[in-house]
Amino acid sequence: MKIATGIVLVGGAGLRLRPNTSDRPKALVEVLGRPMLEWIVRWLRSYDVKNLVLGVAYKKQKIMDFFGDGRAFDVSIKYSSHSVDGGTAEGIRLAITRFVSDRVFLVMNGDELSDVNLRKLFEYHIKNKAVSTIVVAPFKSPYGVISLDSEMNVVRFSEKPLLPFMYVNAGIYVFNRDILDYIPEKGEIEKTAFPALAKMRLLKAYLHRGFWRTIDTRKDLIEVERELKKKRFLKT
Repeated sequence: MKIATGIVLVGGAGLRLRPNTSDRPKALVEVLGRPMLEWIVRWLRSYDVKNLVLGVAYKKQKIMDFFGDGRAFDVSIKYSSHSVDGGTAEGIRLAITRFVSDRVFLVMNGDELSDVNLRKLFEYHIKNKAVSTIVVAPFKSPYGVISLDSEMNVVRFSEKPLLPFMYVNAGIYVFNRDILDYIPEKGEIEKTAFPALAKMRLLKAYLHRGFWRTIDTRKDLIEVERELKKKRFLKT
């Protein structure tokens, strides 16, 4: 068994990436000369996730014009329109109900680049019989972290360290169709569905220690391009 279908949410306006997003949606911002979303499509295709549903909103026609039906990228693409204000809940719910018949499928944000092994992720999800499995990554502090002694002496200073016992949402998920019972009509699943699932112990975490970056700002874009030049992900 494998994941065959993936939903990618690409409806965001990417306000923090302006002026790069002044004339295009965030998903079409170029990373090393290739649209961000093309990196994702190529990565999904490398794991045979070829049935793609793109959740579109802001400047959606530009995405549709670029990717078309997906045949040029050796995938099949359908488009599910949602409102910008509807949040991730509306985008995911509409994409599932319109185009996804699979029992188990992938969902992800369209601004995440990662080298997560999707086969291992899927096997982990099936083995644990979870409603939802969320990829998590070690938290890298954006600040210097300081340790103090009882007399307020600095005994350790670590610049932007990885914090070993704190994890962040990497924006990549495997869902069962039962997830529809927990997703509201509008809003953010991170504030609604996930807390509810966690309370019921129905949300599993898959720890990924490899490459993963979210692109929110121009600074992120510069750093990701620098990292991609060194990573195997560049070859997908």
